[in-house]
Amino acid sequence: MVLFSVFALMPMVANAAIPYRVEMVEMPVVIPESGNDPESFAREHRFYIGGAYNFSMWSDDNDGQIAINGKNTSSFDVSAGIRIYDTFRLEANYVRNNAEWDAFKITGDMAFVNAIFDARIDSMYRLFRSQMIVPYVGFGAGLSWNRAENATLDKKISPAAAALAGIAVEFGEHFTLDFGYRYMYMFEPGLDAIADFSPIAHQFRAGARINF
Repeated sequence: MVLFSVFALMPMVANAAIPYRVEMVEMPVVIPESGNDPESFAREHRFYIGGAYNFSMWSDDNDGQIAINGKNTSSFDVSAGIRIYDTFRLEANYVRNNAEWDAFKITGDMAFVNAIFDARIDSMYRLFRSQMIVPYVGFGAGLSWNRAENATLDKKISPAAAALAGIAVEFGEHFTLDFGYRYMYMFEPGLDAIADFSPIAHQFRAGARINF
């Protein structure tokens, strides 16, 4: 009886001595086919440069004592951008600013950083690979280094903000035409000619971008 018990326990002891090993099985990384993921265009053309012409309509103002009338002016800007996703990009702008009213004129150099969202539906809904018309919206913030004619400025540097929207027309993957609108607001530069004056412009833009 004792021998039978010993022999019966031997397989259990032997099994207890065998360690269990759990292996981690790594699943292969699935790389989406080109054109079927949120970074298909951005991965192939991460950067771009461009330029634009701005037609600016400057707003009127009245501080209760002096009224000024804004004039229409022209200016140019250059840009460089990086695509984070097909639907989101960051863009830096340099704007040669010309602002004019009937009593004085402000010129300056403006630098903006813009966050822009592209409605690229070929990446969002996988309907098709190429999309020629790409609407976009965005917002930006920056600084303006100002100079004035027929007026004195208390602040040579003013913060500025912008909201923009437009339509990009893509001719292939490397060249894009850009048509848009930008609302530009400059915080008070401290003009002696009119109190509490903040220049505001409605800007209509036309330009081009090169993607690489």
